[in-house]
This record gives sequence, structure tokens and C-alpha cells, in this order.
Amino acid sequence: MISLTPQAVQKIQSLEEGISDDGKFLRIFVEPGGCSGLEYGMSFDLRKEDDELLESSGVRVLMDPTSLSYLDGSEVDFDDGLNGKGFEIRNPNAENTCGCGKSFN
Repeated sequence: MISLTPQAVQKIQSLEEGISDDGKFLRIFVEPGGCSGLEYGMSFDLRKEDDELLESSGVRVLMDPTSLSYLDGSEVDFDDGLNGKGFEIRNPNAENTCGCGKSFN
């Protein structure tokens, strides 16, 4: 399971308003890349057969089984302040993270 902070919920709901295709959900995923070996990604996507549909604070999120194994227990935050990074994933399973906060191993 993952959790979303109130700031992340607000931003995701705002982004969802701009989606014209019903049936799409926010997908949070992990893929090879970044300076630490794996990187986080987010997109709006249709549900695939093996996806988990998770819900946190009323927001539904898609995750494939592999990404969920890397991100289980994570918290998604959004910071748009002066030095804000945008979306940030706080992953308790990451051994190392890079300075940008977008990749880990």
C-alpha cells in the first residue's frame, strides 16, 4: 500500500480535472534508469489486467506488481514552494537515493 499526503491529493485531483479520457487513473511506477539505477515515474493511464488499483484519501492509483513491490509502504508528497521539487516519493525500501529524489536503488 502507498499513502498520499494532503498536498499530493490536492495536486492529483487538480491534474485529474484536465484528463478528458474517462477510465484513466494516475499510474505510479518504477523503471530502470536515473543516476541510482531505478527511477520513479507517474502518468495517467488505463488499467491493465495485472494492475493493482489502490486508493488513498479518495484518490485511486494504478501500480503494476513489480512497482508495488518496490514502493510498498511509500508516501507520495507534493511540494510547490519556492524550492519545491514537485512530487516526491518517500520510499522506506530504498537503500540509496540520488540528490534529485527521482531515482533510487
